[in-house]
Amino acid sequence: MRYKISGKQIDIGESLQTHVEMEVSDILNKYAERPTDALITFSKESHEFVCETAIHLSTGITVNSKAKEHDIYASFDKSAKRVETQLRRYKRRLKEHANLRTTPIESFEASSYIIAAERDNDVDTEAETLTPIIIAEMETGIKELSVGEAVMQMELADEAVLIFKNESHNRLNVVYKRKDGNIGWIDPLNMK
Repeated sequence: MRYKISGKQIDIGESLQTHVEMEVSDILNKYAERPTDALITFSKESHEFVCETAIHLSTGITVNSKAKEHDIYASFDKSAKRVETQLRRYKRRLKEHANLRTTPIESFEASSYIIAAERDNDVDTEAETLTPIIIAEMETGIKELSVGEAVMQMELADEAVLIFKNESHNRLNVVYKRKDGNIGWIDPLNMK
């Protein structure tokens, strides 16, 4: 198990690193099988500390959590509590997933873009060109999953939307959180 504990423009002391490793290790020993690495990043937003936690399991499932508090230890504890809650909720399905899936989830690369939000003074410029302003470009992976695995991955990753390749018919599908609290699933029928 690899740990990467870092701070964005803040120093992380030995005591906090030890606390983080011990807590994450305890949680993973209880609820997760074969974790590969944990990335914990601390930053500061105005007067609060932010802790972002990402735990990668060997099967390809990722668990994400983010928390803000006035104390750096409290921000980690809150983030760790969310990870523990997510893992406890999906413990049985994660074990079944690990037993059924002997090889890691396959994924293929895709480009991901961040487009600048519209501002009142940019409306005229964008209207003239009809081209959005791209402010960042990165690579992302689209995983091959079943619909149930995709819903589990979306909820564990704490995302609102997940695009995946449906392993039953090899087409791109989307699962998303609806405003009414339910999960939506988009499965294009005749996509060529």
